[in-house]
Amino acid sequence: MSMLQNGEGGEELALVRLLSPPTALCSLVTVAACKSSVSPFYASQDLSSSVVQSALQDPLSMPDSEESLRKKALDGSLGKTPEGFETSILPDHQQISKESLNNALDHLYLERAEDKEEVSAESLWTTSADGLVKIRMDHTCSQTPKTVHQVFLESLEKYGNLNALSSKRDGKWERITYSQYYLLSRKAAKGFLKLGLERVHSVAILGFNSPEWFISAVGTVFAGGILTGIYTTSSPEACQYIAHDCKANVILVDTQKQLEKILKIWKNLPSLKAVVMYRETPVERIPNVYTMEEFLEIGNEVPDATLDDILSSQKPNQCCVLVYTSGTTGNPKGVMLSQDNITWTAKFGSRAGDIQPAEIQQEVVVSYLPLSHIAAQMYDLWTGIQWGANICFAEPDALKTSLVTTLREVEPTAHMGVPRVWEKIMEGIKGASAQAGFFKRKMFLWAMAVTMERNLSCPSSDLKPFTMRLADYLVLTKIRKALGFANCQKNFYGAAPMTTETLHFFLGLNIRLYAGYGLSESSGPHFMSNAYNYRLYSSGKVLPGCKAKLVNVDAEGNGEVCLWGRTVFMGYLNMEEKTREAIDEDGWLHTGDMGKLDNEGFLYITGRLKELIITAGGENVPPLPIEEAVKMELPIISNAMLIGDQRKFLSMLLTLKCTLDPETSDPTDCLTEQALEFCQKVGSKATKVSEIVGRKDEAIYQAIEEGIQRVNEKAAAQPYRIQKWALLERDFSISGGEFGPTMKLKRLAVLEKYKEEIASFYQEPNN
Repeated sequence: MSMLQNGEGGEELALVRLLSPPTALCSLVTVAACKSSVSPFYASQDLSSSVVQSALQDPLSMPDSEESLRKKALDGSLGKTPEGFETSILPDHQQISKESLNNALDHLYLERAEDKEEVSAESLWTTSADGLVKIRMDHTCSQTPKTVHQVFLESLEKYGNLNALSSKRDGKWERITYSQYYLLSRKAAKGFLKLGLERVHSVAILGFNSPEWFISAVGTVFAGGILTGIYTTSSPEACQYIAHDCKANVILVDTQKQLEKILKIWKNLPSLKAVVMYRETPVERIPNVYTMEEFLEIGNEVPDATLDDILSSQKPNQCCVLVYTSGTTGNPKGVMLSQDNITWTAKFGSRAGDIQPAEIQQEVVVSYLPLSHIAAQMYDLWTGIQWGANICFAEPDALKTSLVTTLREVEPTAHMGVPRVWEKIMEGIKGASAQAGFFKRKMFLWAMAVTMERNLSCPSSDLKPFTMRLADYLVLTKIRKALGFANCQKNFYGAAPMTTETLHFFLGLNIRLYAGYGLSESSGPHFMSNAYNYRLYSSGKVLPGCKAKLVNVDAEGNGEVCLWGRTVFMGYLNMEEKTREAIDEDGWLHTGDMGKLDNEGFLYITGRLKELIITAGGENVPPLPIEEAVKMELPIISNAMLIGDQRKFLSMLLTLKCTLDPETSDPTDCLTEQALEFCQKVGSKATKVSEIVGRKDEAIYQAIEEGIQRVNEKAAAQPYRIQKWALLERDFSISGGEFGPTMKLKRLAVLEKYKEEIASFYQEPNN
């Protein structure tokens, strides 16, 4: 089916075919239904016009009074599941009662009356799980510190009857409202207490995104525990390190495969008391292993008063979340985040990205990125609670096959992806274009060229010439709809650098990708872009109430980025020396990232301090710009890594663009459509990586050498030129060890894995 066919859904099918394996194709009936119907994710979500008017006057206002809330609780309209929707996570005997809603409302007004303040603390950092920190207050953004529970209660008051969590079970979307979400979280909290969760000990979650993940996460914090996510790709040894370090009392897993990892290491985890399984059922009965239903049931034995006492004792400056770094330079470090880190960043970080409160527009978000990473956890979980978003969960195979299908069904209003996700979408569209007929391909290229040129030349202008509007109407609107972005107003990326090629490509689709900058140690975003604060290649401007500065600035304006504000973490768990290295005496977080700040305050990240190459001649060479230039010059190149630290000259490892195995996401031997096009252009008949590398395909090697020389011609000086390079037989991947869980390049691992290839670059000739 060709790509730009009008009227019959051909372009949608072609894109789905390219972005998904053949077995995951939508039927034409499904496509037609998607094209003609209003997305169900916007049904029953409108608030009254009076509420909207109130929100427009004060977007942060709380429209419902105590009396009206109690009336809703008693008549059943608060927390009522919309007609036609089901909530499978609630067994029949555990349905939400009016009494429990009334108890929650009692707690809301009691907490308001108490005017909770942080416990006095002198230090800006701690390494103890039960430590308290001084909050970095700033007069320009002086919101009173709040706990997660306080924020959730405020959202319950405003958004109780709105859909909060949506997931697909047996082909049918099921919903959980904010009222149900809150009370399920209380049930989970009581379940953890019954299982023996101790104060400032952890609940670790090893599983794919789901309502159970969210409910357990919130329940952990409610119960006074510390939420700790573990990447699903982690080995049993990695799971053991994290679970032992955080003193996990309970671990949640979603599948038998993950359960087996924990069973293998349980004997080495003295703090572990129980495991809960939430997506699958254990294949056999095992002591202290519970299903989700059993877990929620045992929580009924804990009195509400016990949980309320714990909630009342919580303070904004105490730890509630641990995010473990990916460990690219050693063992993972446990980044301690306070309740204020979470609630403040969820509010102001998201508003800096133009995320809307549900009073104005209920945001619809697809949750699919690992929640053990701070970006996804902040964006999906905590921001969703803050503003009443509808979080829709993708299938576990989202990054392999099904993400586009979910996007098409959900039609999100905001979407975030790591650069590799956006690159895969780009490659799929290019592949579909390459297979289209001559006329349709020309139409696509014309529409892209017209739109890209306008967006690059006039990035801040809202005026669209006739040709751009025509291109959008005839071609680009159909492509965005095929991708599921018909209603998507905000598209974000972060966690790793984005290539210029990808940024330009999406500008050609009239999709502006907004960058944020931050790290686990800054609770996620510290800089954000939006439609009103945007510069191409920039990470945006600093959040309100936060500060940033550059230290050790060089002649070109590059310096280490340092951060200050309520995003800055509490410290590394049990790692005082590492914490002192990260936070200086004045409380500034030293990120280790190199960047520039322009006159308007926009941040441009130029590299990583630890990745800076210092040649044997003493030249400082940031690798990212050179690697980016090579990939731009040679569209057949997938990954490029510059070598040269303490070496006489620069060299480079290169990989070729290849397709991914739909089951494992591992690189295959087959070249992508874009790579094949490059081969044909330079006169090569190769269709596989092995044909090029194994036979040292003369046409390809010559083309790459010429591309490297063109990059060298633009180099500032001789030390910045690439002298030697090598093509590797396999592209970088998570399974290969070259990438971390968020597709961030693990340079030290690459240096070790390919040390023989690198050594060959620098061997002295035999005399």
